Amino acid sequence: MDETEFWELIDSARETAGGDAVAQADALVDRLLQLDPDGVLDFARHFEARYNRANLWDLRAAAAILLDGSGSAGGADDDAFDCFRCWLIGQGRKLFEGAVHDPDNLAELLEDFDPEVDGDGEDLGFAADEAYEQLTGTETPDLGLPPQPPEPLGTPVNLEDDAALAERLPALWDRFRA
Repeated sequence: MDETEFWELIDSARETAGGDAVAQADALVDRLLQLDPDGVLDFARHFEARYNRANLWDLRAAAAILLDGSGSAGGADDDAFDCFRCWLIGQGRKLFEGAVHDPDNLAELLEDFDPEVDGDGEDLGFAADEAYEQLTGTETPDLGLPPQPPEPLGTPVNLEDDAALAERLPALWDRFRA
């Protein structure tokens, strides 16, 4: 599976789901079940590589801004950020690449954002595991990827300091929090 095929699967599931993250995960599992187990593992490697690539302080700051008020410590806690990265992948290549390149781009890339509905792609993160288990009756083996760094990459930011978040991502702050 190449990168284009990976993103086609993500896009197809998103279009089918109409914005519902759980429905998108279900649609993705259905599509992955049409592959052989090796194809599912290829997809899982692509997903995990992007998930790890999005482990950036600036994206964590973006999650803190966007998820504020969602009951997840402003989106700054580890679990909320993990789910946010899965959601970000689920939004497709253009949004993902734009956000990884410069998280402040999310101010322009997102049409809207509702922290009660958006930002939680936890189920997407498990879609490949679920499909692999259904196809083989076994758990997904180790994907052979380097482990994720214990801390996000880049310059740390105090995720509880509104002024620091506004300074780090001014366009995103102005659009979603000001």
